[in-house]
Amino acid sequence: MSQHMQEPFKRVSVAEAKELIASGVQVVDVRTPAEYAQGHIPEAKLVPLDSILARPHDLLKGDNILFVCQVGQRSALAAEMAAAVGFKQLYNLDGGTDAWLKDGQPVAT
Repeated sequence: MSQHMQEPFKRVSVAEAKELIASGVQVVDVRTPAEYAQGHIPEAKLVPLDSILARPHDLLKGDNILFVCQVGQRSALAAEMAAAVGFKQLYNLDGGTDAWLKDGQPVAT
């Protein structure tokens, strides 16, 4: 079995994400504007992945960020990018918005 390199962010469940949001974490939704408009975590700010990859320092402010996408893949990439440019305390919602909805959590449109 191969050893995976430690990810520079923490994968969190919907329950953990709710606790982080309650404690004031920044929620960054990295999906497209169209996906975001169909429903997003109420506290989430839209910052599409392509924008983060192009200009992370312009778009991300401070540490303690929870990244969200549809299923958790693009947000993992965003978290990797944020870590690569020096951000700390990064989280990725495992299962993304799909998991959030499946858990019966509210979304804003």
